[in-house]
Amino acid sequence: MQERRSYSRIKFDAKAEISNENFIWPVQLLDISFKGSLVQLETRLPLEPGAQITLSIYLGANDIVLELNSTLMHIKDLQVGFQTNNMSLESIAHLRRLVELNLGDEELLERELEQLIAQMDEP
Repeated sequence: MQERRSYSRIKFDAKAEISNENFIWPVQLLDISFKGSLVQLETRLPLEPGAQITLSIYLGANDIVLELNSTLMHIKDLQVGFQTNNMSLESIAHLRRLVELNLGDEELLERELEQLIAQMDEP
């Protein structure tokens, strides 16, 4: 299988939740990038690939919450992968800082941000 990721995934352990118009489920964030995330479920959920959800990630004691509108891409056991469709500028700024602190490569970070912005400008 060919690797399709073009963004660096950062292993990051954080409390999070996924929600849709009817339910909210607690999850544990395992890793994140500018375009996707992987979470651990507590129990199986009535969701299938293609489901549209909001992933809310709680960062530390700062009361910072990243809100990522996402599509469920795959489920394996209790791990679920999401593709991020869009996020607020505030969430982008917080995610940028998180990636910057964990990636340690300013040039790679800037390249990924440029790629993200270019994709956001596409129709």
